[in-house]
Amino acid sequence: MELVIENLSKTYSNGVEALKKINLTIGQGMFGLLGPNGAGKSTLMRIIATLQEADDNSSITLGDIDVLKQKEEVRKLLGYLPQEFGVYPKIEAGRLLTHLAVLKGITNRDERNDIVNALLQKTNLWTSRNKALGSFSGGMKQRFGIAQALLANPKLIIVDEPTAGLDPAERSRFLNLLSEVGENTVVILSTHIVEDVKELCTDMAIINMGQVLYKGEPSHALEEMEGRIWKKRVNKTELDVYKKEYTVLSVRLIAGTPEIHVLSEKQPDSSFQKTPTGLEDVYFAQISGGAKKTMAYK
Repeated sequence: MELVIENLSKTYSNGVEALKKINLTIGQGMFGLLGPNGAGKSTLMRIIATLQEADDNSSITLGDIDVLKQKEEVRKLLGYLPQEFGVYPKIEAGRLLTHLAVLKGITNRDERNDIVNALLQKTNLWTSRNKALGSFSGGMKQRFGIAQALLANPKLIIVDEPTAGLDPAERSRFLNLLSEVGENTVVILSTHIVEDVKELCTDMAIINMGQVLYKGEPSHALEEMEGRIWKKRVNKTELDVYKKEYTVLSVRLIAGTPEIHVLSEKQPDSSFQKTPTGLEDVYFAQISGGAKKTMAYK
């Protein structure tokens, strides 16, 4: 089953164009949607999740289903974990998940109990099933969010900024869980954390200001820019000079000293060192517009 998005646009009543003729085809597996805050990722996710209307002449299909017109059919196949996932703090995890299963249409008690218990085990929440959700850590709440998203065996799962605010251990657990569920399902991971996409996704898109800048495999994106990234440590007072003279993709402090990554077809000068391309370099090159002449849009 494929999710096919064609000519998708969204203009709000105040005139802001959140999405501008988005075209994407997303197959089974983990698909990463990268972009800065305000790029249009959440708007795109909400439209796919049938929570928001698109502009006229937009089209989204999931297999044979018209997502924009057959919303009830989409919801039967959808698991959704929004960026802001609220819980009832005084209700036990197992009890709330059971209630949500009823709302999903799982009416047989034995079947429902089996599904709820299996999901609590899968998300490593079994030992906490009788604890109130208000006592859960951020990572536990996110894992509960995935548990509710997996009810009724969805064919499409959307997760919006799922690892923001998680500590490294919880982030690792969450990403491993996402990787498992993404093997036979269309999973869209919307994030601004480049490492999440690098570790999980076989396909990705980079969007900014409501437009698709790049669509392709992360490995292919890295190959296209290999040999074009150069690094150098510079004085803080020199940063503005280098930014004017070169395509500086990123600046990070190494032991208090700025290290710049520069995009260039050849070594800028002998003081620069070639460095392996990272997906973060690809991301910043696209967002800044510096990659237009060095990478092809697929």
